[in-house]
This record gives sequence, structure tokens and C-alpha cells, in this order.
Amino acid sequence: MAMRDTASILPLSVEGLGYAVAGKTLLEDITFTLPRGGLTAVLGANGSGKSLLLRLCHGLITPTRGSLHWALEEGRRAGRQRHAMVFQRPIMLRRSARANLDHPLAALGLDRAARQARIAEALERFGLENLAEQPARLLSGGEQQRLALARAWTLTPEVIFLDEPCSQLDPGATRQIEAMLSEFDRDGMTLMMATHDLAQARRLARNVLFLNGGRLIEEASAETFFNKPRTDEARAFLTGNLLW
Repeated sequence: MAMRDTASILPLSVEGLGYAVAGKTLLEDITFTLPRGGLTAVLGANGSGKSLLLRLCHGLITPTRGSLHWALEEGRRAGRQRHAMVFQRPIMLRRSARANLDHPLAALGLDRAARQARIAEALERFGLENLAEQPARLLSGGEQQRLALARAWTLTPEVIFLDEPCSQLDPGATRQIEAMLSEFDRDGMTLMMATHDLAQARRLARNVLFLNGGRLIEEASAETFFNKPRTDEARAFLTGNLLW
């Protein structure tokens, strides 16, 4: 499916972003730019704020400090076609796999013929044809994640946020998901993915954001981060000395 020809909503500029709840600061003074194209990996130990940062960028949560500026105002509207999110545990409707693909397209107002054509393309592309009429919640973890990616893809978003999409999967399913993400990259989509898997980040990432304790410690190209990390915190993380 071709990417839309309209003006890009990217880059996304994040400035002094912070989030606190019940008097506890979870993210503080996060500043970076999400460029157009490629995959940006968000790395850090558990509790560093990776998932929270994705939700803030997607607009699911409102920051308590700072700002996010898309190149187009349309980018601010979470739930629209321009950016989508795939969660660690996919949220599936109590319907068939096909119906899970149809629901967001119907919500956008596509007519039945257009929806059916797009769903058929998605089922074929993501290897879900034989599972189309199966209850989505009864699919395996890898099948559900493929369905979640297919559902995001049908909306032709420019940006997809991914929250550890492979953390619950076996190596075979992980390889399938990584291959799909590489296809998204080749299609011109921009990806921002939280992951705890350093090998996966090495394979897929063009850029890296490294968080620790709710702060952005390093923003660098993947090559620079993995080969010449600038900070003691990043070096400790890469050598397996997890930071808490």
C-alpha cells in the first residue's frame, strides 16, 4: 500500500517533556527530535520510562510539563491515521481477526468495498488468511501481534509507536515481527520502538534514545551508541550492569 502524498507530520519535536503523578516524577526534562524515516529504539532498564514516553508521544497521556510539536497540527490528534500504536500485549476485540481489522476502518468512515479490499491485502501481507475468521483473543501471542501490526498498517500511518512488541514472543515469532518492521521501514514509515532487547535494537535501529531514571541520557545514531557510548550510564547498560 502506497504511503500518502500529503505533507509529512514529521519531525516530532519534544521539548522539556515531563510527567508526574501523585507527586512522583516519572519523566523529567526529555528533549529530542524524532526524524522522518527509520526506526528509533528507546532503550533503558525496566522503569526507566520507555513505555510512558511512547504514550506521551502518541497522545494517550498528556504531559505535565514541556511540549510536543508535530510538523503539522494534524499530528497532535491521537487516534487519527497519521500515527498508530502497537502495545506489548495487543488489545483485541471479542471478535474475529477480520472484524478486528474492519473496526478501525469503519470508524474512519471507509465504505464496505474499500474496507474489504484493504483487509484482504492486510490478511495476505501478514500471513493471516487462514486465521481471518478465528476469534482474535484465542490466537497465539505471535499471531495476535501480527494482527495488531496488520491493524495498524491498514490505517496507513506515517508513524508507528511500538511498545516492546516482541517481549512475549518466542524466537521464531520475533523473527517474523522483525521482518515486518523492516518492511514498514522500506515502505517509508517511521517507527519508534521501546525494547529491552539490545540485539534487536542493533539489528533494526537507525537511532537510539537511552533513558535512565526518567531522564534522557543519550540521543545518538545506533552506530554511535553501540560502538562509542558517551556516558558512563550507557556503557554500564551495554555491559549488562542494569541501572535502577
